[in-house]
Amino acid sequence: MTEHKKIKLGVIADDFTGATDIASFMVAEGWRVILLIGTPTNNLDLDATLKDVDAIVISLKSRSCTPNIAIKESINAAKWLKKEGVAQLYFKYCSTFDSSEKGNIGPVTDVLMQEFSLQQTVFCPALPINGRTVLHGHLFVNGQLLNESGMQNHPVTPMRDANLCRVLAAQSKHLVGLIDYVTIDQDAISQQIQLLSEQGVQYFIVDTAHNTHLEVIARFVKSWELVTGGSGLAGALAKIDQENKQTKLLKNNLISSPISTKTVIFSGSCSVMTCQQVAYYQEINAPCFEIEVQKAIHDQNYADLICAWALDQLALNKTLAPLIFATQTADQLKRIQTEFGAARASEAIEELFAKVASQLKAQGVQNFIVAGGETSGAVTQALDITGFYIRASIAPGVPWVLDIDSECFLALKSGNFGQITFFEDAQKMKG
Repeated sequence: MTEHKKIKLGVIADDFTGATDIASFMVAEGWRVILLIGTPTNNLDLDATLKDVDAIVISLKSRSCTPNIAIKESINAAKWLKKEGVAQLYFKYCSTFDSSEKGNIGPVTDVLMQEFSLQQTVFCPALPINGRTVLHGHLFVNGQLLNESGMQNHPVTPMRDANLCRVLAAQSKHLVGLIDYVTIDQDAISQQIQLLSEQGVQYFIVDTAHNTHLEVIARFVKSWELVTGGSGLAGALAKIDQENKQTKLLKNNLISSPISTKTVIFSGSCSVMTCQQVAYYQEINAPCFEIEVQKAIHDQNYADLICAWALDQLALNKTLAPLIFATQTADQLKRIQTEFGAARASEAIEELFAKVASQLKAQGVQNFIVAGGETSGAVTQALDITGFYIRASIAPGVPWVLDIDSECFLALKSGNFGQITFFEDAQKMKG
């Protein structure tokens, strides 16, 4: 076990954008955070400047894999974090509760509970600053029910039910109950949990309408061995930390932005916001390359062609970085999935992004802006990155991150995060 002070939180994140998302909210509240890509196979020697980290985030790519694989990877991460001495485990998933009828949120939590002999935990996906709220157990995205927000068209984890109690109950062997906003406003969480526990409930969905709710929930669960949620609750845990109030200024030593060098943008997300961001980027006459799915599947030289195009654009020293995108509207996506099959199309696109990223890095590209969780995972793994330092935030939940072993900067964006000008905004932050 690494010699350092007690680490307050060990996060198991189910995808790469979610990992940078949660890390950025904790850093914003003054915690020192290190982000690791996958569970280390050997003991981690923390850098001398980060030996006193408050939180470790392990980024997995377990959101869309089979439950058995997600369980295995998550348990391995949890055991490693426990070995490192973390006081509390945090299973992090998307603020839109991305999952299927089989998982992986329920199955992973079930096994974490069993592994550590736990009796209860909370589920708090809400992130009010980005429009994700939970009321009466129903998840809303910018005021729209989850299943009417565009998430019902997600190519990998379509969300067709906003009732989180019902969604989670379908995935888990445990009974699910609701802690509603009235209970939270009345500071009566303890009494409601006791009442529900007497009925056999072990999983508690918590209503969350605003940041004050997050802080109330954080104070209640701060000593629980396992909590689950989005990035909002983790940020609240950092915010209420009393020790943190004395050292909050240390966060300024960790904030920076990438150097002015070659940058390329990848967009694989088909979310409503990413579609708008790609459309805006095209409207301002930025260099854009739209991926053709048929060629991604059948043309073995397609990655070489795209890489050559990107390098040609970079050689022109244009103000705006080249964008390579597979982003499609819901109707376009449906046609592609009908023609090629959803899994086949998705796998071909991610493999293509990975190949292009690897080639571009070999040609000296150091900055990558990536939209979409699956795309971010493919790119990060292709770049052979083992961990990140968290740097300046571009938008809530989307920081620049720096490879711990090189000068490579990445911005990994969840599909619906960021403003319409996000790609342009990220580049303006380059030093």
